[in-house]
Amino acid sequence: MDSRARTGTDRRRFLRTVAAGAALTAAGGSLGGAAAPATPAQAEPGRATPVRTAPGPAASGARTRPPAVRPLFLGTYTSVAGGGTGVGLGTYDTACGRITATGVIDGVGDPSYLALSPCGRTLYTVNERQQGAVTAVALRADGRHRVLGSRPTGGAGPCHLSVHPGGRWLLSANYLSGSVAVHPVDPARDGALGERTDLVAHTAPPPGPGQDGPHAHQIVTSPDGRHVLAVDLGNDTVYTYRLDTTAGKLTQVSYASLRPGAGPRHLTFHPSGRYAYLANEVDNTAVVCAYDPATGTLRPGAPQSTGTGPGTSYPAQFLVTRDGAFAYLANRGHNSLTRYAVEAAGARLRLLDTVPSGGDFPRHLAFSPDGRLLFAAHQRSGSVTVFAVGARGGLRRLGEPFPAPVPVCVLPL
Repeated sequence: MDSRARTGTDRRRFLRTVAAGAALTAAGGSLGGAAAPATPAQAEPGRATPVRTAPGPAASGARTRPPAVRPLFLGTYTSVAGGGTGVGLGTYDTACGRITATGVIDGVGDPSYLALSPCGRTLYTVNERQQGAVTAVALRADGRHRVLGSRPTGGAGPCHLSVHPGGRWLLSANYLSGSVAVHPVDPARDGALGERTDLVAHTAPPPGPGQDGPHAHQIVTSPDGRHVLAVDLGNDTVYTYRLDTTAGKLTQVSYASLRPGAGPRHLTFHPSGRYAYLANEVDNTAVVCAYDPATGTLRPGAPQSTGTGPGTSYPAQFLVTRDGAFAYLANRGHNSLTRYAVEAAGARLRLLDTVPSGGDFPRHLAFSPDGRLLFAAHQRSGSVTVFAVGARGGLRRLGEPFPAPVPVCVLPL
């Protein structure tokens, strides 16, 4: 989440306001933030939604795109002032990192987190609302992307989703309800979603200090594909499940408890698959966890410094380089990226320094597929900063931040 009460868009207040029918104006319908009509309704199953594109050659699609230019998607909130009107579309130059706006996929409400199918032909988004849902979008090389429809998640405020490596199941985390959901993916229908096959509520252990209940913040599959892990900020727990890939059902096999009040938000695996790194939002720490691929057991280590000094800087997310040598942590309150050297084959993080993130409230980080660029989406300043990643883990900012309406997720392809 965006911290309990003082940071970013408070999910609880935001969703209650939406549920009460508050009339919030959504400005900035294009990726670059140009004024646009009010937020469109959530997409309905089977309903095609047009894609608005910005003028210029970049909007003509992948077939005419220069080799050095690749697509990029941005998630946003559509029900807040200054937010977007759907999923932002753009391109980025792989050499200099420059982002260019190309349009928006309308008809997707509050797409605050995005994920791509393993085949690369379908985009999935959460609809972070009181009546939570997930939406599928068929991607086309000519840029004529098509919204395939939405399915309810069975909970409130879904804030994260991921696709199982086999490509047949979509996993999502309902933040306000403290539950995780499973939806089938139909490859014969461009990756459209079927009715939910499972919904698991996090009922134990009890909530942590200052929390009003469980708050599922992430759900991700282990690198070997054998287990599914769900991070719950509200009860300081990471759950491990097995997914029945025939029936789409989750079975809990273990759980790992963090210290009370840690507020685990986001987990990222080391490339070895034997260690994972947790960003603890509430107590401003990072934790190295040992992971047993055979059993799915996660064993958290001692909390470590984020390098941001006293107080809480609301750590958001870890990234680990492809070679497993360096890790980066986004600190929203401190507006920085912490650099760690990864040592002992992934078992240890050594704090190097912090680097200014180039904006206000870095909510989400992403590497380009080749790992040479790092993108930081800043929720409060409405901007995306691009860094070049050096061979020794150094970060060098490229150009000026790109303006975007409330960017809370960035997905470079």
